Amino acid sequence: MAINGTDRIVFFGDSITEQGDKPNGYVALIRDTLTKRYSGIKIIGAGISGNKVPQLQERLERDVLSLRPTVVVIYIGINDVWHFEKHGTGTPKDKFNSGLRDLISKIKKSGARVVLCTPSVIGEQRLGENKFDAMLDEYFAISRSVARDLGATICDLRGAFFEYLSTHNPENKVEGILTVDSVHLNDAGNRLVAATILKTLEE
Repeated sequence: MAINGTDRIVFFGDSITEQGDKPNGYVALIRDTLTKRYSGIKIIGAGISGNKVPQLQERLERDVLSLRPTVVVIYIGINDVWHFEKHGTGTPKDKFNSGLRDLISKIKKSGARVVLCTPSVIGEQRLGENKFDAMLDEYFAISRSVARDLGATICDLRGAFFEYLSTHNPENKVEGILTVDSVHLNDAGNRLVAATILKTLEE
């Protein structure tokens, strides 16, 4: 996806993205990098804690389309799975699928391009050993399928996380390598997410 100095890139998601717009967060790191490379480019964070796909649908016009973006990066899916246990309010797979399709269709109709990130992790142990791995893999597959069907660019954060963890987590810790609590990013996690998304945006 080629970008240039006329682009307005909105990062749309949950608390990971909300925190990512703070100093040393992934959105801030991407902003720092791209504003040095492309004069005039705009990087906007639009993350709200606790959001799932249905909440993104509700605020799409207000928080994203009203800004007239040329690129929208969607990083969602963790709460859609995690909240089944935490609050009993996760997003069923059919609604996750239809919701992503609705979001991407409306964004593309506005004229913007879409980067859809795969949901990263709930736990940093080896793949298959974290409680939500099987479910996250299903939502990962839905994300890839939707992106393929609708012509969105996929950014595989889940794959990037486990590739990194395979060599940086020899003690098989559940947290502390890329996250502070098995979900939310620490500095290393923010750097990994920023680098992975930047590669997708600029390749």
